Amino acid sequence: MDKVLMKGNEALAEGAVRAGCRAYFGYPITPSSEIAEYMARKYPKIGGTFLQAESELAAINMVYGAAAAGARVMTASSGPGISLKQEGISFLAEAELPCVIVNISRGGPGLGGIQPAQSDYFQATRGGGHGDYHIMVLAPAGVQEMMDLAIEAFELADKYRIPVMIMAEGTLGQMMEPVVLREQVAEFYNKPWATTGCKNRKPNIINTLHLSPDVLEQRNVHLQNKYINIKLREKRAETYMTEDADIVVVAFGIMARVARKSIMEVRKQGVKVGLIRPITLWPFPDDVVEKVSDTAKIFLSLEISMGQMVEDIKLAVNGRRPVDFYGRIGITPNPEEVSKRLLMLAAEEGLR
Repeated sequence: MDKVLMKGNEALAEGAVRAGCRAYFGYPITPSSEIAEYMARKYPKIGGTFLQAESELAAINMVYGAAAAGARVMTASSGPGISLKQEGISFLAEAELPCVIVNISRGGPGLGGIQPAQSDYFQATRGGGHGDYHIMVLAPAGVQEMMDLAIEAFELADKYRIPVMIMAEGTLGQMMEPVVLREQVAEFYNKPWATTGCKNRKPNIINTLHLSPDVLEQRNVHLQNKYINIKLREKRAETYMTEDADIVVVAFGIMARVARKSIMEVRKQGVKVGLIRPITLWPFPDDVVEKVSDTAKIFLSLEISMGQMVEDIKLAVNGRRPVDFYGRIGITPNPEEVSKRLLMLAAEEGLR
């Protein structure tokens, strides 16, 4: 198949188009703005709806309206913008409205900087807004996956009636790689619940207000049962050389690529290192981590943050193995410094 050189943000946007997304509402923010620019150029040619909203709050509520009407709809932003969207995301989750939310993440807190980071992990995997809810979170590690997971995100959103977030570092959004263009999605989920007019049926009502305590509790129990089902069926991870590894690195996104290079170099020096790359950040692939903990001696969480994924690794390991951390913020650790850290860790643990 022919390959096309594309920027990560462009590949994600094209993936959404090929998934049948025909509505985009957003507000520009570095380093996600190319997604909006791509949709603004593309949609007039294919009959889609692009609207640059007056704010992030307006954009996420437009997503709510389009999703309620049954459309495949997407918005994109970066950390500060996603923070502004949190109330709307909570409403989307409660109303069970499928949509795709993209976070091309940068450093924080506050305005932070436009340098790439993974420090929105807590925001994404812990809900971020009010109430007992979850959204699914996918973490691509290459430009091809930016396209592929965009298509997959819409499928998962419709399958489970849940907002799905794609979280990628600013580096991945800006870098260019060859991409195989995927086929257009031909079939869509039937949405009998959507507010599409009621000439031949009773009106559909999409509502998130439940004044009766019993109804509110039943609603939350229903949502929790859905989340349990997703945890059972949709955990995804990639493993690399974990079979005999004494040290297991856990890294997602661009850091998993850095880790692979470091692992190859460190193995040449006699240290057995492997990698677990979570593809779903929620649900976190704790079963994979737990299985590897039978043979691994120690885990290393490798992040472009101050150590947020560490908590999920520790929960998965459940005290059976130590969990170390190495990370920077706003600066992506390079393979050489990661290799140095791994060799130091091996020496401390008596593994070389």
